[in-house]
Amino acid sequence: MKGDRVVMGDCSKSCASVKLDVDNILYDEPMKNHTSFKLGGPADIFIEPKDMPELVRAIKSLREQGVSYYIIGNGSNLLVSDKGLRGVVVKIGENFGSVSFNDDVIIAESGILLSTLSKMAAREGLTGMEFASGIPGSLGGAVTMNAGAYGGEMKDIVEWVEVLDQDLNLKRLNNAEMKFMYRKSIIEPGKHIVMRCSIRLKKGNPDEINSRMAELAEKRKSKQPLHLPSAGSTFKRPEGYFAGKLIEDAGLKGFSIGGAQVSPLHCGFVVNNGDAAAKDVYELIRYVQKTVFEKFNVMLEPEVKILGEF
Repeated sequence: MKGDRVVMGDCSKSCASVKLDVDNILYDEPMKNHTSFKLGGPADIFIEPKDMPELVRAIKSLREQGVSYYIIGNGSNLLVSDKGLRGVVVKIGENFGSVSFNDDVIIAESGILLSTLSKMAAREGLTGMEFASGIPGSLGGAVTMNAGAYGGEMKDIVEWVEVLDQDLNLKRLNNAEMKFMYRKSIIEPGKHIVMRCSIRLKKGNPDEINSRMAELAEKRKSKQPLHLPSAGSTFKRPEGYFAGKLIEDAGLKGFSIGGAQVSPLHCGFVVNNGDAAAKDVYELIRYVQKTVFEKFNVMLEPEVKILGEF
């Protein structure tokens, strides 16, 4: 699965010798606690910086010590190996969750959940984010992949994004500079870290906004396997097709490998039935790709980011 698998290299030093000026450090932290698939072995070191200065210090220190690291958000689009991850996982989480409102503009840090931000916008009587109310994951992840649903995408509402660049300098990118495309932007792991962004919405009727959000929530509940751990839509929509329909037409509805299953409710979702290993999900994704390609000559590209050795 070219382009979606990331293998973290070994630490050049043992975990015990890695020095970090960070308050919250966990060792051998199970990644299943930090992914929506509820899967993944232990990360050698897991940190959650409390603010941007601590984040920058940590990354500089890791680079100086020759230790590999990977930045994650809410883990809603990650499949982590059962063997875990070598090196350091850096989580941009709830410590980066501040939000401010100025008329119809929201300035929000990247760690806030997109669903939470959507509800806050609704309470302020701002319309334009209803589409995002049921999208799992953090704002940073949503901006990075130009998340979207029900006719809306992040590119429609984002004014600018502030990122730490490769040199750890804070840089502001406007909407055009973000180069938003379908489930993609200029943001790349290892080159940028999303810190905060500006979102412009419109004044609306709170009752109508809440009604629309409730309508979309009901649609998701009836058509998506929200009761089981997953990473949302497993595959990107191939041009001219729908991934779920291709998978269903290939006869894979409900097909399982181990505890991983193509959801009978929505074939675009691979779910963890409760006893899956990450390897089961990985092998099922590969099998779906192979089968769909053989039948329809269409190669499905995963939305899921795959970390570690499989």
